[in-house]
Amino acid sequence: MILNLRTLTTSLVIMLSLGASANTAQASSGSLSLPLQGTSSQPQDLTLEPEFWWAGMQNPELQLMLYSRDFPSLPQQLKVDIQGHGITLKSLEHIDNPHYLFINLDLSQAAPQTFELVISSTDSASKTNTPLYRLPYTLQARAEGSRERQGFSNKDVIYLITPDRFANGDTSNDNQADMIEQVAANSLSNPSTPYYPNARHGGDIAGISQHLAYLAKLGVTQLWINPLLENNQAQYSYHGYSITNLYRVDPRFGSNEDYKALVAKANKLGLGVIKDVVVNHIGSNHWWLNDLPSQDWLNDATKTQLHNRESKPDLIQSADTKSSTIKSSVTSPRFTSHRRTTVQDPYAAAQDHIDFVDGWFTDTMPDLNQSNPKLATYLIQNSIWWVEYAGLSGIREDTYSYADKGFLAKWSKAVMAEYPNFNIVGEEWTANPITVSYWQKGKINADGYTSDLPSLMDFPLYEKLIASLNEPETWDTGFIKLYEMLANDVVYAEPSKLVLFEGNHDTNRIFSLVKENIDLYKMALTYVLTAKRIPQLFYGTEVLMTSPTEGRHDGVVRSDFPGGFANSATNAFTGQGLSEPQLQAQQFVRTLLNYRKQSPALHSGDLLHFVPQDGVYVQFRCVLNVPLSAEQKTEALKSLIQNNSLTQHNACTQPSADKVMVIYNKNDKAVTLDIKRFASVLGDSGAATDIISGKTVSLNQAITLPHAGVTILELKPNSKSKTKSPLNAGLPSSQDSMRSRSKANALTRAHTNDTANNLAKNSTQKGTQP
Repeated sequence: MILNLRTLTTSLVIMLSLGASANTAQASSGSLSLPLQGTSSQPQDLTLEPEFWWAGMQNPELQLMLYSRDFPSLPQQLKVDIQGHGITLKSLEHIDNPHYLFINLDLSQAAPQTFELVISSTDSASKTNTPLYRLPYTLQARAEGSRERQGFSNKDVIYLITPDRFANGDTSNDNQADMIEQVAANSLSNPSTPYYPNARHGGDIAGISQHLAYLAKLGVTQLWINPLLENNQAQYSYHGYSITNLYRVDPRFGSNEDYKALVAKANKLGLGVIKDVVVNHIGSNHWWLNDLPSQDWLNDATKTQLHNRESKPDLIQSADTKSSTIKSSVTSPRFTSHRRTTVQDPYAAAQDHIDFVDGWFTDTMPDLNQSNPKLATYLIQNSIWWVEYAGLSGIREDTYSYADKGFLAKWSKAVMAEYPNFNIVGEEWTANPITVSYWQKGKINADGYTSDLPSLMDFPLYEKLIASLNEPETWDTGFIKLYEMLANDVVYAEPSKLVLFEGNHDTNRIFSLVKENIDLYKMALTYVLTAKRIPQLFYGTEVLMTSPTEGRHDGVVRSDFPGGFANSATNAFTGQGLSEPQLQAQQFVRTLLNYRKQSPALHSGDLLHFVPQDGVYVQFRCVLNVPLSAEQKTEALKSLIQNNSLTQHNACTQPSADKVMVIYNKNDKAVTLDIKRFASVLGDSGAATDIISGKTVSLNQAITLPHAGVTILELKPNSKSKTKSPLNAGLPSSQDSMRSRSKANALTRAHTNDTANNLAKNSTQKGTQP
């Protein structure tokens, strides 16, 4: 049974009689849900989404979705009048279901204001208009600098929070009368009960807000919070990915206003907030499921081929169109194949592509058909609404490749056009860098597909990190796999913009995956936090939270953060009750994170690494602190072309650069690292600072590594080096070289051709064959 959630919504309530004026109240969500009183004996709902908008947006067009069961059966009998200034009614659109009306507005000349939408029913016989609703609609003024907001970047460290499991700051909202699933107190007091892992535990926005100071002190700068929107499902709804209202924060987490206040408070402490967005699917109790706008609103299993003949003819093979036995049912969906390569595989059968993109995750997660233009507009506007309303600094897009790829291109372009400095990271869960790279902005794909998605989660490098740390060091196992994986960066348009992580809500805990070896744990975290990537940590990693290591154990992986709940035996926020290893791990993370905050080398520096030898792997991150002159840049490019070297211009080869040296050592016994091998980077640096211990390390002799672990050294150029002109410094950053590789290759070819022509000319003059 699917409940009518509109009757449960606590948003703005306006009692309307036919032809009556509306009385306004403060809304608590982005949709207007209005019980109506008219001639019928039973009240009906009027829903308007989005509930309000802003004047001065980059895209001046707005599409309102209006739902009412009181609309006439003939859509052409509806009339809309706009009583406002500078607002143009472009068109009215109708779809299969006459209960829905789409109103297209042009706001290019509109200033902030509250205007009125007058919805009337036209009697074609008498030619009279009967006012049905008078709806006030507000265009708000945008916050100063909203368009120019800075998204998360390589300067940041992202901290992922599963809100139900982080901290319960307000126990009064744990259970809600209008929510199906309730917190079972008896189960929560006994974590050994079977119900416990997948139950709601009561964590909320208040819990996050109360511990922002801890997160700021830890050194993270961005909070990615798993979905906070309403999940009014019967069970297993704590994770947030079965959304039943796209404009309402789940009341068990708090309210829309609480979310907005959280972002504002976090910003004051130097923390941005990244919203977890889902465009691929919704929850089965979403109010749409009571009365679908159109038959192709969902990718229904038995309707998939039917509506795809019309909307996706390029994917349908001729044999597929001959079937006449298609039946409709929303109760027996076909599930996704998860075969994500079918989206870009030039040899994939069309049906295999459809099986992946149009299939449902589960029967409680109906798959949305984003090729429907009105649904596409709805989803795009919803994402922009939350960015503008809450003041967000980023979006993490769930199950990215599972949605229609044409829509994904439009969605990413629309969001980034509205906020040019914003950032979005997409989830493409595969160990294949080719598959991941397909979706990034700037990638030239063989099929011509282009995207405006700036970033993706770097699952390939994550998978290789875990494997390499656990493998023995041999010719082709261990660190060498991690070393060689970085060579795949050539397939990415912007590899440094990828988000690298040590774990997330879908992966087992890193401390468990490295067999609770504290040295390997520190190596894993150091790699993530010093890589030429945007780093991301999972809540509780800093205090060695554990999980099983094989298979999926989501409820256990997302266990309660120590100290966030009344029954916590330990408190990671204060350190009370933590073991010595936990305290050491927390301090290690805190030290490294806060060092990273002020390290340009780790933010934007070049990467140079050396082939692992004897269980030791050395990397450098380096950034020039003396700007190059135009002459030096020209000389650098010439050097790059002549030597055909990608590292010729690397800042790590320059004496004037600030450098961070990272030494990964798997040897349990003491080993001596001969630093002569790194002379091209170390130059005349005589000493370095260990950023974890603060001790000075001499670079005039071999470095002794007493046991397995990681050593992080900061090298500063001496005063003489700073004044030298780096004649072979090349381009300012190897990141720039990735973008200009094609230009360099073209110049190389031109240089080679010129040389060949000159040789030929000289050879001819000498009477020899060219």
